[in-house]
Amino acid sequence: MTGEPTAVIRTEALTKVYPGDILAVDALDLEVNEGEIFGLLGPNGAGKTTTVGMLTTRVIPTRGKAIVGGIDVWAHPSLAKQVIGVVSQTNTLDRGLTVRENLFFHGLYFGMSSSEAQKAADEALERFRLADRASADTNALSGGMAQRLMVARSILHRPRILFLDEPSAGLDPQSRLALWEILGELHEAGETILLTTHYMEEADRLCDRVAIMDRGRILALDTPAELKRTVGADTIVKISAEGDLDALAIHLEGLDGAMRVQVVDSVVRVHLRGSQGVLPRVVARAEAGGFTVTDLSVTEPTLEAVFINLTGKDLRE
Repeated sequence: MTGEPTAVIRTEALTKVYPGDILAVDALDLEVNEGEIFGLLGPNGAGKTTTVGMLTTRVIPTRGKAIVGGIDVWAHPSLAKQVIGVVSQTNTLDRGLTVRENLFFHGLYFGMSSSEAQKAADEALERFRLADRASADTNALSGGMAQRLMVARSILHRPRILFLDEPSAGLDPQSRLALWEILGELHEAGETILLTTHYMEEADRLCDRVAIMDRGRILALDTPAELKRTVGADTIVKISAEGDLDALAIHLEGLDGAMRVQVVDSVVRVHLRGSQGVLPRVVARAEAGGFTVTDLSVTEPTLEAVFINLTGKDLRE
């Protein structure tokens, strides 16, 4: 019989207020279980990076508590750093060291002997497909390679928990897929991973559970599949048209099977039951109301649709 999951990250009313009374994180209560990939999904400015900063000792909370790996982060920050690995948004590699040296000296910093650090560095180079670049200057690495090296370095000291802040931001599609593959391998090996992202595909593909965050608060939390189920529609049609989009949205509310119609980011979105023949029906309904459709597309419900239902705005804002 499977026991209850063990929470390895726990926050209690965790709050951060920046100077000027800017509330970045608002009384956050959160639990992340051992061995899962947990995603914080939300637009820029939602509070994701500040949350990770407080969990990894880099941002001092205004109030509340953060427990990571059983350690109170702010009561014992040095101990907390021993059990976590962190990959930030910015490139933090030492530009004066080679690829192998970045790994080797990280191992020494965390108390490994010289031989242990060398062995761990060589193993990481193989695991992260960087062995052929071992002696290269880090300035010569592509964005994808640099990101893989930062992930390799972050887990060299075998932390229990890995934090990644926007791990694939700025990466080309090929590098993003390579990074996702590596994160999947770490997950299979039992690593607990918390990542922040505003890419809905990344959250959907990688995460066991996702918290949708905006304005410092968690708006919804569940598995990606369950979150998408809350949309209640089988199909979402996006329509661009000439004229008054609000009037078009009201007109389309009378479409058979329409559950919800919204204007978001200058596009009318129609949430529908069923998928058969929806595009011709939508166009016919719009044209019957005197509207000229200039573009339309059809998709299944996504995490972005969940976010829009909760906030009324586009996830990318």
